[in-house]
Amino acid sequence: MELRCPDPSANIYLCFAALLHAGLEGIEKGYELPEPMERNLYNLSVEERDKMGIQSLPADLGEAIKEAENSELLHKALGEHTYTRLLELKREEFEDYRIQVTPYELEKFLPVL
Repeated sequence: MELRCPDPSANIYLCFAALLHAGLEGIEKGYELPEPMERNLYNLSVEERDKMGIQSLPADLGEAIKEAENSELLHKALGEHTYTRLLELKREEFEDYRIQVTPYELEKFLPVL
């Protein structure tokens, strides 16, 4: 089995706590596993993925925060204090990132001024 979705910069302890909790919940509640996927998903078009019922992961930290805010499983896995503090820190991190002016923006939009 291969799992590519955890970011290499993620806190490994929080990541594995959430992954283990999700796996245990799946076992306890008898979730049905999807069929194995032998195709490279990166080579599929959006339409092909939609047809197969494959959902995309959040595109950026802002989308990931919104998903985490609605995740009862993540809340249970991390506990109240860690869950709340993690979301606070990630919101701050995203806001710091979001307000940065990138070299692309300077090159693209500064000449207009």
